[in-house]
Amino acid sequence: MSDTNKKMNECKVTATQGECENKPHKPQLSLGKIITKVPVVLAELTLQVNIDAFIDFPEPVLEIKDIKKHVKLTQCRLLLPTNKLFVKGFVRKNIQYATPCPEIENSTRTSVASELHSLTVDVPFQCVTEIHHFLTKPVMPEFNKRHEFDFLISKQLPTGFPEKDELQTSDLSQFHQESSQHYNEIPFCELISSKIFEWDEAVDRGPIPGHAPLGEGFFTRIEEKMVVDITLKVLQKQQIRVTSTTNDDHHHDCDDRC
Repeated sequence: MSDTNKKMNECKVTATQGECENKPHKPQLSLGKIITKVPVVLAELTLQVNIDAFIDFPEPVLEIKDIKKHVKLTQCRLLLPTNKLFVKGFVRKNIQYATPCPEIENSTRTSVASELHSLTVDVPFQCVTEIHHFLTKPVMPEFNKRHEFDFLISKQLPTGFPEKDELQTSDLSQFHQESSQHYNEIPFCELISSKIFEWDEAVDRGPIPGHAPLGEGFFTRIEEKMVVDITLKVLQKQQIRVTSTTNDDHHHDCDDRC
């Protein structure tokens, strides 16, 4: 079969996207006093992290054009039964900068030729803060327990002891234990917002060798100081009681009329 006949015998499928109707359903509700397990907000707070770090560039930098920043949390752990909150993460920085062209003839007394590059780095941070006020008290963990117990045994004494006496002790060849384990709900965090105040300053800036405009130079290292405000929620799954007395059919009827 020729290629032309193959193309003619191929099955072609086309599809269109149109409107489709839908009908709302009333959800099935449980009435009365219901116990449910949901995430409960323990605390909502803003903590402040101070960062002082050095960043090295892979090439000379003429000037920084822009810096985009994002906060990334890698750990946020409330250490129960204490009120200490351990926070760890990074500030992701994408730095756009101009680097001088390597050719010397591209720089003159009145101009400097450069290329636009970027560098992405993660600046780490970690801190410990204490939660002084809980919106809802956390459910403290239940401790695991282990209890050992023994049974009394009686044995005859060897020669040298009175015949009426006997050895009473526990059996060292056996081991008996009762143990219990509790699988507690661990608190967790949700990141809400962040605010960063920063100061970046070159620490090794020098003049461009050869012909260059007055005051122009390059650097390969900067020192940055950042004050990072992080707002987050601390939550824990807890059992709470919800009271429902009606399905609120009047509200649904009103919606149908509207």
